[in-house]
Amino acid sequence: MGTAAPQRRDAAPTHPYPAAALAPRPRRAPAPRTAATTTRVLRQLHHDPRTIALILIVPCAMITLLRYVFDGNPRTFDATGASLLGIFPMITMFLVTSIATLRERTSGTLERLLAMPLGKADLIAGYALAFGLLAVVQSALATALSVWLLDLDVTGSPWLLLLVAVLDALLGTALGLFVSAFAASEFQAVQFMPAVLMPQLLLCGLFTPRDEMQPVLSGLSDVLPMSYAVDAMNEVLRHSDITGTFVRDAAIVTGCALLVLSLGAATLRRRTR
Repeated sequence: MGTAAPQRRDAAPTHPYPAAALAPRPRRAPAPRTAATTTRVLRQLHHDPRTIALILIVPCAMITLLRYVFDGNPRTFDATGASLLGIFPMITMFLVTSIATLRERTSGTLERLLAMPLGKADLIAGYALAFGLLAVVQSALATALSVWLLDLDVTGSPWLLLLVAVLDALLGTALGLFVSAFAASEFQAVQFMPAVLMPQLLLCGLFTPRDEMQPVLSGLSDVLPMSYAVDAMNEVLRHSDITGTFVRDAAIVTGCALLVLSLGAATLRRRTR
């Protein structure tokens, strides 16, 4: 009876799993994950008519109220209406975004999402895209109402007004996503509004030209993004063509929104304690 031939020592050891199974799986592209987050947020907002009303109706109602407050002096409405056309969307998007994001964190939804193969940047981008789409609709309604129904007298193109209004709303969305990381309850998220937005509202040049303020306050207004949003609106109000100042102001507002979104992704936490 013969014996089995001894195995050669230099032979390569066999592995119980094929090489294809051991190969690293390709990572999923971030675009589908971001799109899935955007779709989920929009689906949730679809079932929340009060939030939809806050986003779409309240800015239009405030601008209409302002128009008839200055009914005896239409020039005053022309001077302030364009600026408020960007400020009102920023405020409403800040409130809605901060509360909605905090609600997902406190309910445990955010923790379950981050346990999946979903990066923080994907999540923030999905939220920003969902609320950004609503911001476009909101700004379009407010701009159309102001220019064509409330007779807002604008020298430049209404499309430029719409562009700045959308950028302001996106900035409000970014700020809301950012501050939600530091709030432990919805009440605290609302409390951040006077701390984050009210100083900008007072120093943005809406009530008095920024160069006529006390020098310290004037210098502080130069680093606040709402100041450049108001300046961009005023450029459209006074000039028929796109000016270099308008391009600079719009670029600063856009850069601030992207910077705050990056900070929001860096400070995103699974659970609020």
